[in-house]
Amino acid sequence: MRRRSVLVKPALNNLEFSRQAFPRATFFGGPFLLSERFGMIERQEFTVWEQRWRLSMEAFVASQLAGADGAHGIEHVRRVVNNAKLLCRSLHSNSEHTNSEIVLPAAWLHDCVVVAKDSPLRSHASRLAATRAREYLIEIHYDQALVSAIEHAIIAHSFSAGIEPLTVEAKIVQDADRLEALGAIGLARCLMTAGAVRGELYDFLEPIAVDRELNDTKFAVDHFFKKLFLLPGQMQTRAGRELAEQRARFLAVFLQRLGHEANWDTDRLQQALVASGQLNPQSVVSDFDSKR
Repeated sequence: MRRRSVLVKPALNNLEFSRQAFPRATFFGGPFLLSERFGMIERQEFTVWEQRWRLSMEAFVASQLAGADGAHGIEHVRRVVNNAKLLCRSLHSNSEHTNSEIVLPAAWLHDCVVVAKDSPLRSHASRLAATRAREYLIEIHYDQALVSAIEHAIIAHSFSAGIEPLTVEAKIVQDADRLEALGAIGLARCLMTAGAVRGELYDFLEPIAVDRELNDTKFAVDHFFKKLFLLPGQMQTRAGRELAEQRARFLAVFLQRLGHEANWDTDRLQQALVASGQLNPQSVVSDFDSKR
């Protein structure tokens, strides 16, 4: 007897909230295909630079990051480099000049010194990385006229250092790194970091901080409100801001789902998301009440 093939459609009822947060345009023509919107401009200078420097620089960074936690290893650096190239293309499409011989090495070397997230030296991490990067660039006979600009881009990329990027290349590297803190990758990295420092997911007694101080060294959810939701408003480039806004909404959707499953105070969560700019006050009615 001939068997009939049956197409099993996954039950996605519990994920319908994602359709509201991410309309179809977001996936098919929005920031997820940002490079397409900029004409897939593959600048020749990227190829020339990578043919000469990529393998040796990647090997150096990988050796430097051998002791890094999973959220700050070589894969993080590779994604930051790709983000930086994407942002360069976006500026190039608007006739804004960027120097890839500054952007690319700065992106590759921005975390070349390992400093744990809970270390008292954390706010100095970007300066330590910049110093080691300078030494390395001198060792490999990189163009010395560019080293100071690369060093500045590395120093200014750090959120905790609070240093203003003064060049377009530094702005690109800062945005490229901060995009790694948002969206699905940012969520994964946040939870990995919390695990690495023996943190907890949230405060069981008060998941959304109202009557207590935010403590993102102990609770991963607090980090969303202390840092992550601030990032879109701090992005330096237009393309970086577009991507950051989309990815921050993903984090807000995650918190709504988490709050629903963990039986948090829905009103308090929604108010916190409105205050953080991640939820329109006109759409505060929870989508989850009907699914209980």
